[in-house]
Amino acid sequence: MKKVVKIIFCISFIFYLLALVMLLFIGVMFVGVRGHIWTDLSLIEYIRTSSNFVPFKTISTYIMAMFDGSLNLGIPIKNLIGNLIMFLPMEIYLPYYIKKINKVGRFTFSMIILLFVIEVTQLVTRRGSFDIDDFILNMVGALIGFGIWKTKIVQRLFK
Repeated sequence: MKKVVKIIFCISFIFYLLALVMLLFIGVMFVGVRGHIWTDLSLIEYIRTSSNFVPFKTISTYIMAMFDGSLNLGIPIKNLIGNLIMFLPMEIYLPYYIKKINKVGRFTFSMIILLFVIEVTQLVTRRGSFDIDDFILNMVGALIGFGIWKTKIVQRLFK
């Protein structure tokens, strides 16, 4: 039974990675307010117009929009919850495949590097933006996932 669980786990990891690539890089295309594609801008202009380096700016905007009704409720919920759960599975997969990342400090450091690389890659390839709030939500989701990974039930499945 444990071998079947490990095979299913490996297959699910492949599908998870494919879904992440689709969500983070392939399915993203920004169109400006006048219909201009953001990639028409120079890289510096693109960085300036599509980045958020102020912590909790986007998060607070979405939370306020949920209460004042200024946005369709689905938009803030999809953004906040989506970013929170997007990397939750990675925190189960990463310590499984890289045994040295089984401690919270190493895991946190690894996730900070991984998320930073993803955010910068999205920015440089113009397939997204650098948003510190996405980074924060992804990291919180990752730590929740790590906590799930450390539960006795999950550990028992993979030993």
